[in-house]
Amino acid sequence: MEHTSSSTPRPPKVEARPTSRTHHGDTVVDPYAWLRDTEDPEVVGLLHEENAYADAVTAHERPLAEAVFEEIKARTKETDLSVPVRYRGWWYYSRTQEGCQYGRLCRVPVTDGERPVVDPEVAPPGEQVVVDGDVEAAGGEYFSLGASEVDGSGERVAFAVDRSGDERFDVVVREIASGAVVDDVVRGVGYGLVWSACGRYLFYTRVDDAWRPHEVWRHEIGRPAEEDVRIFLEEDETHWMGIDTSRDDRWLVLTTSSRNSSEVHLLDLDDPTGGLVCVRPRTPDLEYDVEPAGEVLLVVHNGDRVDFSVSAVGLADVLAADPNTAPAPWRPWWTPAEDERVLAVEAFENAVAVSLRSGGLPTVRVLPWVEGDRLASPERVVEVPAFSELGTVATGENPEWRTTRLQIVQESYVVPRRVCEFDPATGEVEVLKAREVLGGYDPADYAEERVWVTAEDGTRVPMSVVRRADVPLDGRAPGLLQGYGAYEISEDPRFSVPLLPVLDRGVVVAVAHVRGGGEMGRSWWLRGRFADKVNSFTDLVACARHLGEAGIVDPARLALQGGSAGGLLVGATVNLAPELFRAVHAAVPFVDALTTILDPSLPLTVGEWEEWGNPLADPEIYAVMKGYSPYENVRAVDYPAILATSSLNDTRVQVGEPLKWVTRLRETVTSDQVERPILMRAEMVAGHGGRSGRYDAWRQWSGEVAFLLDAIGATEPLPTTTGGLPSAK
Repeated sequence: MEHTSSSTPRPPKVEARPTSRTHHGDTVVDPYAWLRDTEDPEVVGLLHEENAYADAVTAHERPLAEAVFEEIKARTKETDLSVPVRYRGWWYYSRTQEGCQYGRLCRVPVTDGERPVVDPEVAPPGEQVVVDGDVEAAGGEYFSLGASEVDGSGERVAFAVDRSGDERFDVVVREIASGAVVDDVVRGVGYGLVWSACGRYLFYTRVDDAWRPHEVWRHEIGRPAEEDVRIFLEEDETHWMGIDTSRDDRWLVLTTSSRNSSEVHLLDLDDPTGGLVCVRPRTPDLEYDVEPAGEVLLVVHNGDRVDFSVSAVGLADVLAADPNTAPAPWRPWWTPAEDERVLAVEAFENAVAVSLRSGGLPTVRVLPWVEGDRLASPERVVEVPAFSELGTVATGENPEWRTTRLQIVQESYVVPRRVCEFDPATGEVEVLKAREVLGGYDPADYAEERVWVTAEDGTRVPMSVVRRADVPLDGRAPGLLQGYGAYEISEDPRFSVPLLPVLDRGVVVAVAHVRGGGEMGRSWWLRGRFADKVNSFTDLVACARHLGEAGIVDPARLALQGGSAGGLLVGATVNLAPELFRAVHAAVPFVDALTTILDPSLPLTVGEWEEWGNPLADPEIYAVMKGYSPYENVRAVDYPAILATSSLNDTRVQVGEPLKWVTRLRETVTSDQVERPILMRAEMVAGHGGRSGRYDAWRQWSGEVAFLLDAIGATEPLPTTTGGLPSAK
């Protein structure tokens, strides 16, 4: 990143406007609090200046970014088709077309019952387009589909569209055959749509000023939205709410939950104006989910086990009970091994699929029903066979209640996603479709492994390492370390075409599965939460040190990347050990964490207290957060080159956070900011996930990763082998 002094761009000048806040006897003066106001024209103008500055500084990287984009495009089968899935007399599938930003949801009628063979290039006779993303996105810079649901008759589709990135959706109801709009009056809703059985009503959610889904409404198709009826209100600000349809289409399932309690209500979709039935009122420290299974409800809960188990309760018992005085009792149904975490159950007419974590990886087990009491017989549990030592096994699309075969999905860092059918009766797995990666891709040309790193407190932390198989682990390779570590979300192995240009430049990519995530079960999250949040950061520091000390990468050529809560992880880690990294990319980063969590008027804050703690009420949590919040702890030492990326319309992490952070970094760090620039780039029409179209998303990624590749000296692909893949000499 060398520039001559005569042509060196200058960062925007930002005025300090000190404001102070006092909590628990501690006064903090913040010179840049005003940058959080995105309604201020000065702030918007500053974002444009930041973009111009970033463009100028990275101008020399544009050919590299373009090369990465073209490599992604060349490896991607742009005109393609998903595996058709049978549902209510139709085969549904999605199409992507070369040159189109978005996909199309299509269908053909079921004829002989066999899955149709559909040509990706040619629409078959009788094909209907249910939702065409490019048509719906026409004329706008952003498009995201929040939900799409076909009614019971199969004649109409309701879908929700976000056109700005703020994750607030407008609902459209169309006749599928004609494309005619029959209703479009419901605006500004949250996620989730559910049809009544008769198709007369549509249920949706609304969010409050804090962007918390808190209401469920019933809309009569063809009537004004002003006549809609609210059927549920969640007043507890720590609880979020969602709605779904049971697999047998009998129930609307309404779940409201915080991070330590939950409550489920059922609504009979044959009686859409009837009342909700509570399965069990919320109880502190009891979390549960419900899966309707005919005349039985399966309940995944932590009532007797920190890593959850499965219980059953008769539907008739639930409907007859008074939940507030004597809720219907749950009886044990299935419990996994001691070190396994139950994630979810999916019930079908003849079997139940249980998703769980075992050995730090996700897998699926199938439990056939036993006649009579419909309880599982442990000796009849069938596990989906492992396909890789470092692979993800998950359930796929299984909308039909009556089925004897289960769609599952397999993938790893080097094995492209493949959609399979699993037959529990025989234990056989049939691959229906493996993602085709162009350019002569062969998984054997890449290597993946899991290593274990000893953290500061002695805890063994798993880290996944991916590389080109011909890149030697001799301490000379450039490296890219990634992490997340929050909300019990697991960073599981998955294949990524956009990562191939990085690997093909000889970069070793590592994913640190730090505490705060869910890789090793519920306790892994608990040990990276509240006052123990610091464990996430020290775990990442330990992983970075291990990469260099073990000779996996050149410690002088290590980059770091993380987004959202992973941006907090990145920012806090860089403050702890800036010397470990040459360059950093923090995407939509939660870097002004203390300021945000101190303000309950901001979107998400109150609910987030159950992840980070409540610094307003708890002096210990206040001190802990002040001690790790990236913005609060920038040091006057040499730092790596830093790129922060964000979006103006991001509701989850507001753009002012990274804007404040880069401003403080520039005024504080001692490193040469020409050699190691500190940059910010903001998308002016986008949300938390960045740009929405696939080509736009590839270009965004290409520009971001070019910044890192340039910094660690990995700009050129390795030489090419006869098999079509680059190879090290």
